[in-house]
Amino acid sequence: MIHAAHFILAARQRGFALYSGVPCSYFKSLINYVIGAQELRYIAAANEGESVSIAAGAELGGLKSVAMLQNSGLGNAVNPLTSLTNVSRIPLLLIVTLRGDPEAMPDEPQHQTMGRLTTPLLDLLEIPWAYFPTTDTETPAALDRAAAYMDRENKPYALVLRKGQVADVATPSFATTAAPQPAPVPPPLGKSTVTRLEMLRAVQQAARPSDVLVATTGYTCRELYAAGDRENQFYTVGAMGCASSLALGLALARPRHRVIMLDGDGAVLMRMGALSTIGYERPANLVHIVLDNQAYESTGAQQTRSMSTDLAAVAAACGYPRVLRATTTKELTAALNQAPDELTFLHAGIVPGVGKELPRPAVGPPEVAHRLRAFLRRDA
Repeated sequence: MIHAAHFILAARQRGFALYSGVPCSYFKSLINYVIGAQELRYIAAANEGESVSIAAGAELGGLKSVAMLQNSGLGNAVNPLTSLTNVSRIPLLLIVTLRGDPEAMPDEPQHQTMGRLTTPLLDLLEIPWAYFPTTDTETPAALDRAAAYMDRENKPYALVLRKGQVADVATPSFATTAAPQPAPVPPPLGKSTVTRLEMLRAVQQAARPSDVLVATTGYTCRELYAAGDRENQFYTVGAMGCASSLALGLALARPRHRVIMLDGDGAVLMRMGALSTIGYERPANLVHIVLDNQAYESTGAQQTRSMSTDLAAVAAACGYPRVLRATTTKELTAALNQAPDELTFLHAGIVPGVGKELPRPAVGPPEVAHRLRAFLRRDA
């Protein structure tokens, strides 16, 4: 059995400063210790894919990060692990519990299948792994192996945690925080005649030199690239619904940089729990723009359900302190130019449609991530 303090401090010595996860009783002591450590930050995620994406964004911003998840939720993280961290070469440390361990006492029935499949699934995902250290003396070497792989390959590495491996830590006291008053919800969107490309060009023109633009997957990425490729732009070419969580991690890691998240209605609906996490964390340097055409346009323009969901009202209910709408480039530009230092949600109506011969980014995902890190280091 190891002590949470020993593991966390050893990880801190190797640069790991931000943790994000979904609780599991197997690593409750690790979470409790991180929450109580002033020099560390723990971000409670709504789901496991979100925790991976938050950690990935923080890593892009220069913070080595850890994503913590119960193996039952490993499936929730498959999308960002395959189409974000592996594709864009974003290293992070995974701590995955082994509920339903086939070599241990029988667990609850819902864990039995994933217990057998956890390590084979990590192999299938091409994520190297090792069992979590069992003694304090084993911890430094285990972390060194993980860090060496991550530094060499720029990919995730997993430690698989069995039951009873970490000594108990007292649950920290939590400050009683009243729920924020919901922000005023603006009137419903009027009819827009503006295209996505026009809105993206307006964002580029209004952006400050130090801003970072994060685009969700699909035509948003491709049209932002077509509007003008820049080193401060990150194209989330996969991991649909995860870009806003990546933007959150990036904003928390880089509070001096404004992060402009360019989202889509379908992507928001896919992982709407992320709005709650963002609204709770309230990074003042994050502007979350949702370009809403009520369609999954890049897959054939099938309708989303944003027509029956007031996304601005959802954002307000989740704690975003500033909620706006826009149907013109002028309104969008004004919202960006007049933005206070306050988390902002901007629901922007656009019309369906995309230009012919729309290019795909010629710059590969690893290069996009590499140059963004370089951009942020120069402007530290």
